[in-house]
Amino acid sequence: MDNEFEDRQEETVSDIIPSNQQRKKQSFLWKVLAMRERNGRTMERGSNYSLDALSDPSIENRGSEPSMSSTEAVQNLRVFAATWNVGGQCPTANLDLSDFLQVRNDPDMYVLGFQEIVPLNAGNVLVLEDNEPAAKWLALINQSLNVPSDLAPNGLKQTASFGGPLFFQKPSLKKIKKTFKKLNGKRLKSCNCVLEMERKAAKDFCFRCQESNFNSDDSSTEEEDENFPIPVSLATSQMKYSLVTCKQMVGIFVSVWMKRELVQYVGHLRICCTSRGIMGCLGNKGCISVSMSFYQTSFCFICSHLASGEKEGDELRRNLDVIEILKNTQFPRICKTPNSRMPDRILDHDRIIWFGDLNYRISLSHDDAKRLVEKKDWPSLFNKDQLKMEREAGRVFKGWKEGKIYFAPTYKYAFNSDTYYVEGVKVSKNKRRTPAWCDRILWHGRGIHQLSYVRKEFKFSDHRPVCATFNVEVEVMFRGQKKKVSTYNFQNIDDDLVSTRSPYYS
Repeated sequence: MDNEFEDRQEETVSDIIPSNQQRKKQSFLWKVLAMRERNGRTMERGSNYSLDALSDPSIENRGSEPSMSSTEAVQNLRVFAATWNVGGQCPTANLDLSDFLQVRNDPDMYVLGFQEIVPLNAGNVLVLEDNEPAAKWLALINQSLNVPSDLAPNGLKQTASFGGPLFFQKPSLKKIKKTFKKLNGKRLKSCNCVLEMERKAAKDFCFRCQESNFNSDDSSTEEEDENFPIPVSLATSQMKYSLVTCKQMVGIFVSVWMKRELVQYVGHLRICCTSRGIMGCLGNKGCISVSMSFYQTSFCFICSHLASGEKEGDELRRNLDVIEILKNTQFPRICKTPNSRMPDRILDHDRIIWFGDLNYRISLSHDDAKRLVEKKDWPSLFNKDQLKMEREAGRVFKGWKEGKIYFAPTYKYAFNSDTYYVEGVKVSKNKRRTPAWCDRILWHGRGIHQLSYVRKEFKFSDHRPVCATFNVEVEVMFRGQKKKVSTYNFQNIDDDLVSTRSPYYS
């Protein structure tokens, strides 16, 4: 049967197979397509292949035309990345994240990282991970992304299911995560490689790309709480964004969201946690890394919380954390396609964004730093930024990029205050912290263009959140010669061509 498929371009089926074998072949094709549907690889409306297409002679003619052979076009995906150390504070029902998430800018993808979503005490680090705050953060994010502004002028208050005392019932992260996903997690964790001659190798395509043995759930194994209310409207097709994945490691929490119409093109989803905490092996410090493919482009997102401290030499401990994360992070291999390009190391990905509380400080005395802060002399202060100096010396993040910083240091604030220190209150030198840009976003790889790099003014914790927006080039395969087209953003994908819309900035 494999030989018959290989010869089909040169000879018609009727020339080499009797009529009863034709019927068998048609039956086989139906089984192939049915199997692909069971495996979660049913072609969506953007697909070019069907049973009719497999038997359509016009496909053969088009395949022989140079202008309609396998093609990759470059499109721009608008990605919003953010990091926020929330200082162990559990969110309240009236916390509105719309401004933090910049929902009016309409990104295609959100990559959100939090640190210290739980207090980093012995109970959370050594005993049992508390998933309740993560579930609440997930619900708040979903509320801001998927509830129309005219229906949600006051954040969560008007949503009875999450408002008032019901919000404080113990939620199930597992159940909320499942509710906010458009596709089953197993579907995204499967190999969905596109083979150039798929119609000739339908059998191989179906049996090579089996689903992985990766766990069907990346987070909590807690039992689902049927008493925790999930608004029905959030689980309908009215959702604008769908949760791709989320993961918690002690205080670190990362979630990836994408526009619903784009989720179907995500594949090879993998997660790797690297602990760099106490004795270099506990999860109070470290990172969560997410690897995925979007069409023919591989992505990696790293949310990290590095070693703390502002004593001389502490920056070397942070450098070591970065080196060990790059060395030890390895994603499971789930792609069964021969000669697969899906990477299993961070730096092997096409597009990489690293964000988090990197904890690099300012190499100045507290009084000198305080004087520059009061003058708002950010350039002079930034000249003493440890991450800047370590990168320039080639000791860490060599080859990575960071946008220019035009905002005030993001740490350390008095809680619920706009000041880095409280006037008139004496603080011991052991507890006093020099203002610093601890919270950062960097990237690596070609085809990433930063559009904005800002901080947001939330007094919720002793850190201010930091956000960045990127235009990221993505390779999309269709028929034709490989070429680079004008940079537009994704909206939806039609049959053979990629539809476009206006650029992010005019």
